[in-house]
Amino acid sequence: MTGSTPFRLGLTGSIGMGKSTTAGIFREFGVPVHDADAAVHALYGAEGVAPVEAAFPGVTVAGRIDRALLGARVLDDDAAMKRLESIVHPLVRAREAAFLAQAAAMGEPVAVLDIPLLFESGAQGRVDAVVVVTAPESVQRARVLARPGMTEEKFAAILSRQLPDSEKRRRADYVIDTGHGLDHARAEVAALLAGLRERLARADGAGKNAQGDDDA
Repeated sequence: MTGSTPFRLGLTGSIGMGKSTTAGIFREFGVPVHDADAAVHALYGAEGVAPVEAAFPGVTVAGRIDRALLGARVLDDDAAMKRLESIVHPLVRAREAAFLAQAAAMGEPVAVLDIPLLFESGAQGRVDAVVVVTAPESVQRARVLARPGMTEEKFAAILSRQLPDSEKRRRADYVIDTGHGLDHARAEVAALLAGLRERLARADGAGKNAQGDDDA
C-alpha cells in the first residue's frame, strides 16, 4: 500500500470536549496525527514570521510571532482576522500536504487531521470522514472553567464562534464520547479503527478483484 494516499480522518470537537486527548489515543494506536494548532504555532517561528509581521507590524519578538500581541491586533476585528487567515491558512495547508505525503510514503492506511474548526472553516471537504469528539455539557463546562484564566465570558465568546455540539454530532461520520473516562474513549477509538481498517481491506480487495477482471 506504500505510496497510496491514506484514508483521511478529520478530527474535531468543541472546546473542552476532549479532542486533544482523543488525538493522543489515535497516536497510541500508531495512527499519524497532524495537529493544525501545532502547525500554526510552529510556523509562527518559521515561514509565517515574515508575512505576518508585514501585515501586522510590531508583533514579532525575538524572531517569533508573539501570539498575545497578534491576538490583540485581530481580536474583535473581522477584517484583520480575515487578513491573518488569508496568510496562515495556506501555510497550514502546505504543512498538512507534506504530512499526508509522508504518511503515504510510509504506507500508512489511515491518517488523522486534527482541525479544531473543521466545519466552521469548511475543511470537511479535505477529509474522507469526520470524527467528532463530544461530552455532556456539564463535563465540558467544568473542564473549560478549570483552565487558568478562563471566565464565563471567555467561554461564552469561544462557544459563539463554534458550531453547536449537537450540529457537529449530526454531521459526523463517527462520534467519540469522552464523558465516561479515558478507558471508554480508548475503546471507542479502537472499535472505530478496527471497523475502518476492515472496510478499507474490503475496498482494497474489491479493487484488486476488479483489476484482475480487467486483466483477464
